[in-house]
Amino acid sequence: MESLKKAWIYLENGTFLEASSFGANKTEVGEIVFNTSMTGYQEIMSDPSYAGQFVTFTMPEIGNVGVNDEDMESLAAHAKGMIVRRYQKRYSNFRAEDSLTNFLKKYDVMGICDIDTRYLTKMLRSEGAMMMIASTEISDKEELKKILENSPRIEDINYIEKVSTKEAYKHTSSTYNYRAFEYDKAPSPEAKIVVIDFGVKRNILNELVNAKIDVEVVPNDFIAEDLIEKYNNKLIDGVFLSNGPGDPLVLKREQEQIKKLIDAKVPMFGICLGHQLLSISHGYDTFKLKFGHHGGNHPVKNEKTGLVEITAQNHNYNVPDNITEIAEVTHVNLFDNTIEGLKYKDEPIFSVQHHPEASPGPKESAYIFSEFLSLIKR
Repeated sequence: MESLKKAWIYLENGTFLEASSFGANKTEVGEIVFNTSMTGYQEIMSDPSYAGQFVTFTMPEIGNVGVNDEDMESLAAHAKGMIVRRYQKRYSNFRAEDSLTNFLKKYDVMGICDIDTRYLTKMLRSEGAMMMIASTEISDKEELKKILENSPRIEDINYIEKVSTKEAYKHTSSTYNYRAFEYDKAPSPEAKIVVIDFGVKRNILNELVNAKIDVEVVPNDFIAEDLIEKYNNKLIDGVFLSNGPGDPLVLKREQEQIKKLIDAKVPMFGICLGHQLLSISHGYDTFKLKFGHHGGNHPVKNEKTGLVEITAQNHNYNVPDNITEIAEVTHVNLFDNTIEGLKYKDEPIFSVQHHPEASPGPKESAYIFSEFLSLIKR
């Protein structure tokens, strides 16, 4: 492999590391987290929920399957950067269309390698997620420290405004069939919903269509009264609140609009950030986890069936335990017993913290989309 440009990392706990760069050459500040997924690095980097973050991959070999258009979860890569043990420039996969390096440079995202990611992961596990700065331009530790100290923290930034769609649109694609190399034929819809885009993943929209739901996506600056009027006039059957990046407590306007939908008894389903916003809008503020849940191997117990589902996760915030005053817990994380799913009492509203659409997997929770159809048809 040709020699790579040097890069330097400074973490807010004082850790200073020298590495190599295989992505965009620049200086960036963001929050560092770790992800335990064995596959799906392109889906992770193009997930809008990672906006503002550097993702440390525990999988040591990254880049070996290249990238392709079909695995994009949005129109761009939104993470600040990716940190990996070893980058593989030579990719080999029958679906690959380009290299990970070209992908990162296309979307101006940093790629950092030749780092002991086991060391970083153990540090984050012990000390928690923290802010960091990475640069291919500045090697001086004190200069990096000064820039980091004078930069806003991730919880101070509204990343929703950066990743949400600017225009409403219809989504008609169903799930992608990797054996046939084409999208499955969309079934005839039996209900219609509006998706509030806080950073929605494409595969969430695909799964909603696959569950026989007609999908219209609108920006985060939606007006609740417009949706209530549509619901009352039977033009829509419900509202979906999507995943998204950042601290949900920052989103004051969105919370006020969701409160209006709750009061109007509009059926709703939320995933991840949507799950958190429903909690806050009911008066139960979220809290930040020590190092968050990021990966594709989290066991979640379905309290209704007693079955354990292996799930995909991507969140730093969680709903409080006392929300059981107004909601029934439907799913629990077996790693730390945090709440993963809720059904609100006497309201046509439910939500989950994990990602039932997964992408690239696992798919054990995909039935939840059909449960939303059942709810809005009732």
